[in-house]
Amino acid sequence: MITNVARGLAAAALTLAPLLSTAPAQAAEITTLADGVQALPLAAESRTGYARSSFKHWVDADKNSCNSRMEVLIAESRVAPTVEAGCKVTAGEWYSYYDGLTLTAPGGLDIDHMVPLAEAWSSGAWAWTTSRRQTYANDLGGPELWAVTDNVNQSKGDQDPATWQPPLTSFRCTYARAWVQVKWYYDLTVDSTEKTALTGMLDTC
Repeated sequence: MITNVARGLAAAALTLAPLLSTAPAQAAEITTLADGVQALPLAAESRTGYARSSFKHWVDADKNSCNSRMEVLIAESRVAPTVEAGCKVTAGEWYSYYDGLTLTAPGGLDIDHMVPLAEAWSSGAWAWTTSRRQTYANDLGGPELWAVTDNVNQSKGDQDPATWQPPLTSFRCTYARAWVQVKWYYDLTVDSTEKTALTGMLDTC
């Protein structure tokens, strides 16, 4: 189980340091988020062959009866959550960073993949092993999974920042940082419109 901390607040302090640890040869050249965006490999994207089932998600990797969805709900609750038998989270308090709303019932929340599964597929995950795709879909260690209101997650869908950005404009800088970190860590590509949008989001930092 991941530690019960304010993962969102920690994400708000994202820097390029975690990104650089995966690419030491380029680290000396990248000192700002703008550098990080520009260093992401550029490639055309294709959803050909994508199926959500290619990414096994909401698994209980550490065999503690809590799948990754429940782990995120427990970790991101601002108060001690109510957890019933079988690790069923029934109450807590969650702040949705995408739209600034606070919820107390988990039924109104979705767990968003910062870089959606379909986007990851078209950015390079199509070539991954089944095991790596499962790791990606359940990554509790980085800024990939976020508890957000279900309607804002549904409005985002599989879109990248070229066509969707959080309605809470004050969060867009952090969103861009998290997006870049995930893409960098997993060695995923960006397309030209996505890179342009990320560069524009730097104006909010």
